[in-house]
Amino acid sequence: MNTKIYKEVLFLAKELMTCANKKDQAGFDDYYQELQQLCEDNEGTDKDHPVQWETLGDFTDDLERAIAVYDKALQKAAAINSKDYLSSIGFSAAQLKIELGDNAGAIEYLEQAKIHSNKIIDKELKAEIHDLLTALKDA
Repeated sequence: MNTKIYKEVLFLAKELMTCANKKDQAGFDDYYQELQQLCEDNEGTDKDHPVQWETLGDFTDDLERAIAVYDKALQKAAAINSKDYLSSIGFSAAQLKIELGDNAGAIEYLEQAKIHSNKIIDKELKAEIHDLLTALKDA
């Protein structure tokens, strides 16, 4: 990933968190728009990367829209065959599906995330995926 883009995404994420914590909606909206523009500007270029799309999804308030952003991030992760991003993005999308009351949809995301997580180092994420999938299937 382009280091400049990564630093910019990281900066925007920190600013978005600061605004959210301060309940500064105008500031949040401005930084969100900046992140969205960054994603759109880089889309289809060699600077396009799932981390920017995943971050955009993380800060999208509308859950249905956030899932659509995560789906785009999953496509970007699949294009570069990044098991880490495929696992984390799938897990995030599943959590939103649960919030929307769509446990079947959550299970679909989690099953894919679990397959991808077999190739990652992050044991905590692997366990979270496994535990949530097990809980949903047992419910």
